[in-house]
Amino acid sequence: RIDGDGSASGGTGLAKFGLVAQNNDDVVIGGGLDVSTAAGATAAIKAIDAAINTVVAKRAAMGAVQNRFTSVISTLQISSENMTASRSRIQDTDFASETAELSRTQILQQAGTAMLAQANQSSQGVMQLLR
Repeated sequence: RIDGDGSASGGTGLAKFGLVAQNNDDVVIGGGLDVSTAAGATAAIKAIDAAINTVVAKRAAMGAVQNRFTSVISTLQISSENMTASRSRIQDTDFASETAELSRTQILQQAGTAMLAQANQSSQGVMQLLR
């Protein structure tokens, strides 16, 4: 217990606390902090400030990574949209080309049929003249 004037009462065990990192990788403060004396409180404040600075640095690093991920995701989404648009243009172009080729083939077929009909009529006319 710490009184209003900052002095500890009721034993030193109640004036100690500890902070431990969750994954134990970067344990800034291990064990307990003794705030029962002014020197201990000053040391505790410095240790807590160091822990806060570490948390701030880790959050900044995580924020930078998150920003990079966001940027990469945005770039990939734009690339995906561009690829879809390109594929669509290619397919549309191929469809138009094939439709034009079909029309050309049908016209040639009809012209060939008409020429055969003319040739048959001409030969029939010659045959009638010979009779």
